[in-house]
Amino acid sequence: MKKILTKFVAVALVSLTILSGVAFSLTNLTYAEGEQESENAEQELKDGTSVSISPVSRIFQLNPSSEYEDVLKVSNDSKDPVNFEVYAAPYSYVYSETDDTYSLGFNNENNYTQITRWIKIKDTNGNYVEKPTFTAAPGETVEVSYKVITPDSIPAGGQYAVLFAHTISGAASGSGIKTEASPGMVIYGRSNGETIVAAEISDVRISRTIDKETSVEENGQTVRKNTTFEHINATAKVKNTGNLDFNARGVLKVEGILGGAYYETPENEARMSIIPEAELVLSDEWEETPSFGLYKATWTVTAGEETQTEEMVVFLMPPSVIIITIILLTIIIVWIIIVVRKRKERRSRLAV
Repeated sequence: MKKILTKFVAVALVSLTILSGVAFSLTNLTYAEGEQESENAEQELKDGTSVSISPVSRIFQLNPSSEYEDVLKVSNDSKDPVNFEVYAAPYSYVYSETDDTYSLGFNNENNYTQITRWIKIKDTNGNYVEKPTFTAAPGETVEVSYKVITPDSIPAGGQYAVLFAHTISGAASGSGIKTEASPGMVIYGRSNGETIVAAEISDVRISRTIDKETSVEENGQTVRKNTTFEHINATAKVKNTGNLDFNARGVLKVEGILGGAYYETPENEARMSIIPEAELVLSDEWEETPSFGLYKATWTVTAGEETQTEEMVVFLMPPSVIIITIILLTIIIVWIIIVVRKRKERRSRLAV
């Protein structure tokens, strides 16, 4: 019996070694992919022109046959002169059947983006046109005046557009210009007609996500460690089925089974404005989730006048501990089975 048990333990240890190797390989692969994406994003930021705008959004209460005037400030934060053009584009979301998601787009015109055609921008000669060009010296802030001129009849509900400050420079190819950056201000127009605020909340879920890489600061240097962590994560879909935008927010709250609050969504997170005909995903994550513990997670989503809540008891344990526990339990069960069989055989012999 001891020989059988010894062989079983050896096989279990070999299996554990193989599983650890596979986990280590997957961790390294995940880190390599993440590092490449990070480097690409940093390079894109370095290639862009440093231009900022103010404000980042503007709300107009619209009436038919009316005129509204305002100013967009464009600042050149770089060390070189910048040429830029200002124009209005539709602000909407486009549905993709491929991955069942909505993505932000600026070319899709619908009943809620008519305000794009009502916007005119003042050029350097004092004329209101669709796309004037400006120049900003290093450190200079240019004030761009624009008007919203409504027609005799406007749709009820919301109207949405983006006012872009589209920077241009000499191109390296034969195209003539090269786009460097396009910061934009979102314009929310709200008519005085009949407004409908209607929201649909779906796929309210609490789950666990796995993070297979970490980095820490040691002696002024970033040291990367290939470790695996689980995070408590919450998601939900919110669709606007009305004709006016509304704010949606999700609140993730994590408490101990025996009491005590461990995490709650900060006030400025998991919040977004959802315009008509768009379905967006709200999400939040407890990034500092401990590797071991028993918790009660509550995810509350509020959109318009609708609210939905999901609760879940979450038990967390490191994968390595789970593997070792399973192996030890298997060893104990096999050992018990062997002992029981030996006793039965012994009793059979004595009976004879």
